[in-house]
Amino acid sequence: TLAILGGADIITVHLREDRRHIQDRDVKLLRDVVFTKLNLEMSSAPEIVKIALEIKPEQVTLVPEKRQEVTTEGGLNVVSQKKALADVVKKFKDAGILVSLFIDPEEDQISATKDVGAQYIELHTGNYANARDVIVIRKTIEKLQTGRKIAQNLGLHVNAGHGLTYQNVGLLVESLDIEELHIGHSIVSRSVFVGIQKAVSEMKEIIFNHGLQKQ
Repeated sequence: TLAILGGADIITVHLREDRRHIQDRDVKLLRDVVFTKLNLEMSSAPEIVKIALEIKPEQVTLVPEKRQEVTTEGGLNVVSQKKALADVVKKFKDAGILVSLFIDPEEDQISATKDVGAQYIELHTGNYANARDVIVIRKTIEKLQTGRKIAQNLGLHVNAGHGLTYQNVGLLVESLDIEELHIGHSIVSRSVFVGIQKAVSEMKEIIFNHGLQKQ
């Protein structure tokens, strides 16, 4: 609730198969209190799909999962599992739930996302977030821009996220015309010092100010 009061337009949580981040009960409680958009990050495992269909978030974002990773690293390989993903996507669409796939800005992955029926993509911004050299940063932004254009030409909605911080989000906002930014770790870390409401409002202010600069 405090995050929403701070200006959060969407609340994203990741219910992993190993329940490392949150528990089933947490998602159910959030469904009762989140009056904006609830986005459930998840794998396509049948158990998790069943829970999501019962809870009915406004949106699900399908992501890859590896037990040895600290957090999701890299985009979902849609090309290699189109049939299985198409079946999962159909279940959610039939239930009136929006579907997004977390993918790298690669043309084949974007096209495959369209093929399986998802309405959204979330572009993986990890390479941008990890880049330190100015030239590399520019190249990662150009790749994201190309991915965004391909997706929008296919009629897909475009979000982005992963590794975004108070320091690097501004340039991305100025460079990439998308619908939503999904930012978690940086805001939660900042909230330890200033509280979640202020941490969110500070991030929203940065996004808003840089959005004005590109107009």
